[in-house]
Amino acid sequence: MGAAVIGGGFFAARAGSVWGRTAVRYGVTALAILLFLLTLRRSGERVGRLAERLEIMEKTNIAQRRMLEAAARRPSSRDDLAERLRNGRF
Repeated sequence: MGAAVIGGGFFAARAGSVWGRTAVRYGVTALAILLFLLTLRRSGERVGRLAERLEIMEKTNIAQRRMLEAAARRPSSRDDLAERLRNGRF
């Protein structure tokens, strides 16, 4: 507990002077800017991950759409398949 009081007294004495208040002001400003930049970096990483997920979902949707279109064009019976093979339209 004694060390905390000594440390608190140190900062109180420094903050009491004009130079101390200026140093504290610059320190708080620098800390705020640092936290802001870290927040920007973190949100940028999150946006990048979301963009990657969106790209993967788009590719998946394209593949699923192609499969559904192919299924819609398939022959409905074995006879239709044989007819398409004979005509060369498969």
